[in-house]
Amino acid sequence: MAEEKKKKKLCIIVSKGTLDAAYPPLILASTAASMDWEVHLFFTFYGLDIINKKKNKSLKVAPIANPAMPMPVPNIIGMLPGMTAMATMMMKRMMKKGNVPSIEELINMCREMGVRFYGCQMTMDVMGISEEDLIPVDACLGAAGYLDIASDADVNLFI
Repeated sequence: MAEEKKKKKLCIIVSKGTLDAAYPPLILASTAASMDWEVHLFFTFYGLDIINKKKNKSLKVAPIANPAMPMPVPNIIGMLPGMTAMATMMMKRMMKKGNVPSIEELINMCREMGVRFYGCQMTMDVMGISEEDLIPVDACLGAAGYLDIASDADVNLFI
C-alpha cells in the first residue's frame, strides 16, 4: 500500500488591520489551501480587525507615511480630511479592476477551503474584544497554543 504524503503546513501571524495589510495573509492562505496545504491564521493585535464583525467591512488604507502609495503623498496632504477615505477608495478600485476578491470574499474562500482561524486571547483581553465580536473562529488561543500549532509548520510567516 502506498504511503500517504503529509500535507505541507503554513502558519501566519496576522498583526496588522489595515485594508492593504489584510490582503497578503488571506491571499497566501487561500493559495496554499488551494494547493492542498494545511493553513492556520493567528490574528493578533490590530490584525483582529480583519475578523472583527464590527470592523472588517470598514478597513482603511492610511496615506500618512505610507511609502507604498502609488503616488508619494506628503504627510501634510495625507493628514487632510478625506485623504484616508480617498486612499481606501483607490485601493478598492485597484483591487476590483485587477479582479481581486474583496476581503469578505477572501475570508469566505479561506473558510470554505478549510483554513483555520484563531483569535489571540491575550490581545482580545487587553483590547476588550469578545469571541462574539469575531466571525466564527476555530479557537481563541494564547501564544503557547499558537506555538504548539506552528511548531511543525513547513512555513511560518509574520505579516
